[in-house]
Amino acid sequence: MIGAAAGLTEVPTEDLKRTLLAVHRNDLPCPVTPDTLACVGLQDRSAHLMDTLRGLDAAAVRAVLVAVIAERMPHNRERRMRAEAGL
Repeated sequence: MIGAAAGLTEVPTEDLKRTLLAVHRNDLPCPVTPDTLACVGLQDRSAHLMDTLRGLDAAAVRAVLVAVIAERMPHNRERRMRAEAGL
């Protein structure tokens, strides 16, 4: 890992979706902690998730996760690349 600058790049999309679902269902209280992540089975991703989500309320956690997941979706990536290329 590059450090905190890596953000959520080290977390697989499926784990981000699991995190979002847990927050949505109120299974993962916010602000998140390593213990609450472990309670929903995300202990292996705790360090990376905590680097980005530490101290955020539920609305902010949802916003971050939705943005990152959306950014990773193939059709959004292609659209962004075309826009950056001026096409």
